[in-house]
Amino acid sequence: MTNMQQHFPCDTCGADLRFEPKTGQLVCQHCGNTESLEQGPWAATTIRELDFNAALKGALPAPEMEETRVSKCPNCAAEVEFDPDIHAKECPFCATPVVTDTGTHRHIKPRAVLPFALDEPTAHDAMNDWLGALWFAPNGLQDYARKGRRMDGIYVPYWTYDADTATRYSGERGTVYYETRTVMRNGKRQSIRVAKVRWRAARGQVARFFDDVLVLASKSLPKRFTDGLAPWDLSALEPYTPEYLAGFRAEGYAVSLEEGFAEARAVMDGVIRRDIKFDIGGDRQRIHQVDTTVRDVTFKHVLLPVWLAAYKYRGETYRFVVNGRTGKVQGQRPYSAVKIALAIIAGLIIAAAIGLAYGLNA
Repeated sequence: MTNMQQHFPCDTCGADLRFEPKTGQLVCQHCGNTESLEQGPWAATTIRELDFNAALKGALPAPEMEETRVSKCPNCAAEVEFDPDIHAKECPFCATPVVTDTGTHRHIKPRAVLPFALDEPTAHDAMNDWLGALWFAPNGLQDYARKGRRMDGIYVPYWTYDADTATRYSGERGTVYYETRTVMRNGKRQSIRVAKVRWRAARGQVARFFDDVLVLASKSLPKRFTDGLAPWDLSALEPYTPEYLAGFRAEGYAVSLEEGFAEARAVMDGVIRRDIKFDIGGDRQRIHQVDTTVRDVTFKHVLLPVWLAAYKYRGETYRFVVNGRTGKVQGQRPYSAVKIALAIIAGLIIAAAIGLAYGLNA
């Protein structure tokens, strides 16, 4: 994983510009100058899919590739790129100090980006609300998070895959019917209906075009966190331009293109099996054989917006992520041993009081 940050000087004062989610413009926080993405030399083009097989053969055009220098976090193994004049920094994924190293990472450039729509204060409020709604969360952690350092805005890498599939299958179609049987219950004869299934052989073909099957390309965050941030509105993707990264970081992918496609195929296979069951029809279905041909596979490397907070509290690292578009929050569930103990004691007291009241009234 690489972690990249783009810098763009203000035309007026030379300070760094930052992409402002609320306005969709580049803003200089030093002099207040604003610049529009549509008016600069970075004017957007259409989002183009890339050929999957060509990428596997290393035959992508040179402009589709880039190389960056990286450092590795000693705790979570995240590889982080810093500016040349920075020699130490906290890892944004686990809050561990990282000392710069030397190394290079050659990878496929992003083709699309889903810009941040929420600013840092809004994301911070969403995280605080989420923490405040958790039962048994430590008050100290909640206070620390509220008063703690700013959240990091990070574009997390994903792959999207398109594919045209055609599938031949064989299986069985089950039709439910009922038989009446006589049984003895409590010394009496009773008639009951028993469900039975009549199976018949079935075979056929189904076809489906898959568009933008989304696969996480990062290993820095638990997948259960990032999965919990879904859904993502991929229809709002913009053609990649580095200006969207101004003031933010963009994590490079750690899951290879081929590894990502294996996960995408598992998703596709699940949908194809549902298509087959629908095609077989009937009341029940059995699938015996599936033969799928996959054609015209294309892909994109895309960046999705996440606000990230990593706090070290009493020797433990707690991480929280916020969807940079919707404000949906996921994170490690903190527990307060003191609150749990007090709740147990309170429960025992209530139970004892109820038992005493019942005994006195008996």
